[in-house]
Amino acid sequence: MAGQVRLAIQGAIGRVTLSHPGKLDAMSRAMWRELRECFLRIQADPALRCVVVSGENGSFCAGGDIAEYPSFRFDPASLRRFHEEEVWGGLAAMLACDVPVIAHIEGACMGAGLEIACCCDIRIAGAGARFGAPIGRLGFPMAPRELQLVAAKAGEATLRELLLEGVQLDAHALQARGFLHRVVADEALAREVEASAQRVAKLAPQAARMNKQLLRQLAGSAADAPLPQEVLAKAYDYAASAEHREGISAFLEKRPPRF
Repeated sequence: MAGQVRLAIQGAIGRVTLSHPGKLDAMSRAMWRELRECFLRIQADPALRCVVVSGENGSFCAGGDIAEYPSFRFDPASLRRFHEEEVWGGLAAMLACDVPVIAHIEGACMGAGLEIACCCDIRIAGAGARFGAPIGRLGFPMAPRELQLVAAKAGEATLRELLLEGVQLDAHALQARGFLHRVVADEALAREVEASAQRVAKLAPQAARMNKQLLRQLAGSAADAPLPQEVLAKAYDYAASAEHREGISAFLEKRPPRF
């Protein structure tokens, strides 16, 4: 069965599922294109407050669909199109998404799966999850944009270990290194992810989107670096918004806010 990326919307929460039965949800070329389309839809939907990305059948994503590789990897032009347009198209759409994204990570999180996890805001894994990027066994390096992404999110030291030794690391090791926010027992993972999604969805959606926009604009900046004028010019435009007024009013009136 061919793989697919599905988007289901339940109220204010979107659920993106990586599905490739029999291949541990490995990403096919079509799936990268579908991932992009899913996140373009999410970005355009003002009703969404949170997105959960998960795999199926006990796996997050085991990497790329290697069975497809002989059809395009041996030609520089087609290989460039694959990484710069298809893969990066999907990852860039995730990175540009203003809706908070939670990664529900179980089982294999390798290569492409690790890259997709890097594009999520909150990463929660089951204790049995395994992480790696064993492409050295396949005879090729990580593409430049993808390497830059994983080094920034997972850490250069960790990426060097994964790429140059081809090792796999467990969830507790990735939590200790700051990549994972939480690690729970495998049987508790779905409950923990759902609780996290509900917490996100209850908060002010406009504030969440603005926080993500600012984090993107200021990524890599030193704490005392001068702020760009374009950031300061719009930073307080929310002052008179209904959401801002409701949050303050609800606190003063000692009631839950209605966002």
